[in-house]
Amino acid sequence: MSTNASPPSTRTGLPPAALERPTPDPARLVRLGGLAMAAGALAWAVGTVLTYDVDPAGEAYPVAYKVSSLLFQLGLVALVSVQLRTAATGTGRLARGFLHVEHALLGLAIAASLQWILAPGLSENAFFVALDLFWPLSMLGMAAIGIRIAIAGRWRGAARIWPAIAETWALVMFPAMALVSEEASAFVSAGHLLVGYTALGIILAVRPELTLAHG
Repeated sequence: MSTNASPPSTRTGLPPAALERPTPDPARLVRLGGLAMAAGALAWAVGTVLTYDVDPAGEAYPVAYKVSSLLFQLGLVALVSVQLRTAATGTGRLARGFLHVEHALLGLAIAASLQWILAPGLSENAFFVALDLFWPLSMLGMAAIGIRIAIAGRWRGAARIWPAIAETWALVMFPAMALVSEEASAFVSAGHLLVGYTALGIILAVRPELTLAHG
């Protein structure tokens, strides 16, 4: 009679770390992305209002304003990450590829912002002038994403509609900067950031289930 009381083997061929790795909560990730977006947009809106009377032709923006715009860009990175994770623009290769392209555009725009903060004396350098163009290009890309999300219909309710509202920032601001004064356009920008991206971030943080597939 055997005295071996060892339980039967439960080996699965997987390393222990793989067996114990928890599955990320998709709703929590959406909430975090929404909070990052709301915080970044709010920071830039406040920074824009506080510097409404700065003349960029003859005055330098304070570092706090520059950092607030960087926080907004980082919020956009978080937002696009949420859109990728939830396949907001669709599940096709092209739809997801466009979001990857937007991440790349934002990365280049962030590089330009870091130069503006850390080495403003290089702003007239031809390379950095060209790099700075990725900031408006990235915002135009966000506008296209907002329209695509509304068409795809994978997000529901307010989460489906609000990206198209929030991501028209560039489409609103470019004409505003041409038609009204610098001071007025600053308030237009801040108002749009609050109504658009800040509200969108709050929607994602409060109602993440609107972005997730029906279970």
